[in-house]
Amino acid sequence: MTSPRVVLIGPPGSGKSTVGRLLAGLLGTGFRDTDADVEAAAGKAVADIFVEDGEERFRELEADAVRGALAGHGGVLALGGGAVLDPRTQELLAGHPVAYLRVGLADAVARVGLGSARPLLVLNPRSRLKALMEERRPVYERLATLTVETGGRTPDEVAAEIAKGLPA
Repeated sequence: MTSPRVVLIGPPGSGKSTVGRLLAGLLGTGFRDTDADVEAAAGKAVADIFVEDGEERFRELEADAVRGALAGHGGVLALGGGAVLDPRTQELLAGHPVAYLRVGLADAVARVGLGSARPLLVLNPRSRLKALMEERRPVYERLATLTVETGGRTPDEVAAEIAKGLPA
């Protein structure tokens, strides 16, 4: 069974996809994003899944995508921001190197953009993002084997710190 070199977790705007691609390049391995896996499985964008099928259906697809990726991807794996809320996903992450990309609200808002197509941030996006970050922070911190601050740093700097912090 193949296992990821590292799993990236963090809120929307923390840089999981951007840093993940850079990190995969540094490690000479592949990159996989479970949101992209969900979109491929559903045949539509995450935002459309939320609108047409509901958050519950999205979370089911997401849990399946995470389970498959953890069992079959040997590179860098980025999870959607809310994937870690599923208790089964939390159990599956045990024993994997997990890097939490910690980001401040101002940086997250700047990266996500307040007019973005992120379904959980539609109404009052700044306030909603703040609430999501506060609600999920303890889960991210508990699951992380490595925490990396992203504020005021380039994605290359963040990727390099993660690479240095990984087990050989």
